[in-house]
Amino acid sequence: MKNAQQAVIVISDRFRVGAFALFLLVSGMMALASPVFAQNFTFSNVSVEGNQRIETGTILTYLGFGQGETVTAGAVNDAAQRIRGTGLFESVDVVPQGNTLVIRVVEFPTVNRITFEGNSRVRDDELSAVVTSQARRVYSPSQAEADTAAITQVYADQGRVNATVAPRIIERSDNRVDLVFEVFEGGLTEVERISFVGNRSFGENRLRRVLETKQAGILRAVIGRDTYIADRVAFDQQVLSDFYQSRGYVDFQVQNVDVSLTRERDAYLITFNVQEGQKFEFGNITLTSEITGADPEFYERALRLRTGVTYSPELIERDISRIELLALNQGLNFVRVEPRITRNDRTLTLDVEFAMVNGPRIFVERIDIEGNNTTLDRVIRSRFDVVEGDPFNPRQIRESAERIRALGYFSSAAVDAREGSSADQVVIDVDVEEAPTGSLSFGGNFSTDTGFSLLAKFNQRNFLGRGQSLSFALQAGEDDQTLSFGFTEPRLLGRDLLFGLNASYNTSDSDDTTFDTTTALFQPRIGFPVSENGRLSLYYSYEYTDIKDVDTNASAFIQADEGSVGTHALGYAYSYDTRRTGLNPNAGMLFQFGQKFGVGDASFIETTAEVTGQTRVLNEELTLRATLEGGLLSYSDGNSRITDRYFLGSNIMRGFEPGGIGPRDSVSAENEALGGNAFAVLRLEAEFPLGLPEEYGISGGVFLDYGSVWDSGLNSSDVIYDDFTPRMIAGVSVFWDTPIGPLRFNWTEPLDVQPFDETKQFDVTISTDF
Repeated sequence: MKNAQQAVIVISDRFRVGAFALFLLVSGMMALASPVFAQNFTFSNVSVEGNQRIETGTILTYLGFGQGETVTAGAVNDAAQRIRGTGLFESVDVVPQGNTLVIRVVEFPTVNRITFEGNSRVRDDELSAVVTSQARRVYSPSQAEADTAAITQVYADQGRVNATVAPRIIERSDNRVDLVFEVFEGGLTEVERISFVGNRSFGENRLRRVLETKQAGILRAVIGRDTYIADRVAFDQQVLSDFYQSRGYVDFQVQNVDVSLTRERDAYLITFNVQEGQKFEFGNITLTSEITGADPEFYERALRLRTGVTYSPELIERDISRIELLALNQGLNFVRVEPRITRNDRTLTLDVEFAMVNGPRIFVERIDIEGNNTTLDRVIRSRFDVVEGDPFNPRQIRESAERIRALGYFSSAAVDAREGSSADQVVIDVDVEEAPTGSLSFGGNFSTDTGFSLLAKFNQRNFLGRGQSLSFALQAGEDDQTLSFGFTEPRLLGRDLLFGLNASYNTSDSDDTTFDTTTALFQPRIGFPVSENGRLSLYYSYEYTDIKDVDTNASAFIQADEGSVGTHALGYAYSYDTRRTGLNPNAGMLFQFGQKFGVGDASFIETTAEVTGQTRVLNEELTLRATLEGGLLSYSDGNSRITDRYFLGSNIMRGFEPGGIGPRDSVSAENEALGGNAFAVLRLEAEFPLGLPEEYGISGGVFLDYGSVWDSGLNSSDVIYDDFTPRMIAGVSVFWDTPIGPLRFNWTEPLDVQPFDETKQFDVTISTDF
């Protein structure tokens, strides 16, 4: 027990001693530390050293306290940080010296000039536009780094993600430096592959044709859309959604787009993950009216939608526009049509109710146009269906914006509406950016029919900013020389009335014919719409034709045609086109019919007609096209000459030389072709992918042509094939969308021809889209 008590006493004594020692230690530390943390300063004087350009007073404004004030050490440190934060100084030291505060600074140099080195793909002025550093301003390292990032982004937007930029400074006198951005551009980072996941209805080749971004291929040196640009891929997502929704896939979504670099970092791999959903059709189509005096039965005549048609938002918009336009013509303003859609998942249909309702009473106060340095205001205003004071219709404004963009005069065109001077007024702002509309080109043309020729052409699509087209062309070949002129005013008298004037002069002295010709044409015309899909053109023409230098061994019929004639004619041409306005986006029809009534050395009526239909099948991979074309010359006074009659070359019936079929003079040395006063041709063809990468722009096709040309009007037993003698030709085609234009290569095989017909197995033509 005693030992335990002694142990407690010892421990207690030791505890008291340790506690006392700890108390002395802490007290000593506090005594030493308290002068530091509690130190205050009072400065009666502030001295600034090292500043050359920056005024002393400017630096003192960042102190935050004045002379004679008592401040803490923390306040002094904060003042130093504020001066450093200005970005004007390379270094800042703030040192208390008694009752004087000394501020020592080293200023950043002034930028003498800014230059770029190593850039060849991007011009200096383009890089200067993104650089914020300026000459004669203080150099800032942080600003130079930001400029470096901006320049790098310019190259990345052009597909050069491996480009590097390094800022360098070159010291000059008087504390000045040259700021140099050294650029290593690197190579293009192309899109190596575009793939899709989740697509069931359309193949990858078909979907790639929809996108603006293309895969790199053999034409990578000239195709500018095979480089990766993030904004372009974002645009492709919207384009892809529009493609599916216009074909009935209302639930379509682009779930994500996976973009990755290859291991070598020289190409991108892009994968679109999509969810198609089910395909819907239109169900019941109805129209109701909540407007007094608007009879639904009357407005139903404007509807074009039918039950069973594949659903498309564009078709709904078209019918809404028709209804609202009809209401406007009936004197009903502020009418809005709301499409009320009922979904039927069991039948995969969408019922659409077009409800006519009263819209807000808002008027157009004014239309402001900016950015058109060349194009006149009236050209842009002509694209609007409204003027100041008219009722405001958002749909009309959207359609007007599309018409402005369709002009092709502007690289960008934004049309927005904002509130005007009052709540019931809106101002339409049009902001455009001009684009080049003129071209002067020199080049060459090649045709298997006419050979090689040189071409000089001037074309201006927006002449003097008036929206007019003006063109001159001079073409000189071995056998033909042509000078042509064209002028078009699309809005004569401010209306949808087209005025055009064409003139040409041609001389021909081909070795393939036994005569030479000189022809001249003068033809003014006007054109205007007669229905939603129909358009009518009226024209006058004067044609001069001189047949000369006829060989002595030429056909007697051709020798009889030697000499010159002049013909005055009035004519019309009607066209009906459903390719853009039809209910089926994959099918369309074009019908053209015209007649020309000629007087002069001979009186005649020329009638021509053509109808073409096209559709896409097998998920739009196979395009089927059929064309029926014909012409008839009927003379009431005089007879046709060799230059008046029809000759079916490869542009009308493939597989034949010019004048290769039709009536011939059986007694002439060469059985010369005489041409016919009538022709008819049926052309059937199919176009399909060949399995090659889509970016090559190569597809294939097969075709079958059946037709004839007949009736020379000569009424002689020496003329053979003067009646309808049909020919048939079959062939295969290769379509190649090249940078110089779409080309078509045809290989043909005659199936039904006559002994004197002149066929050819291969030709190259310019491909035309239907």
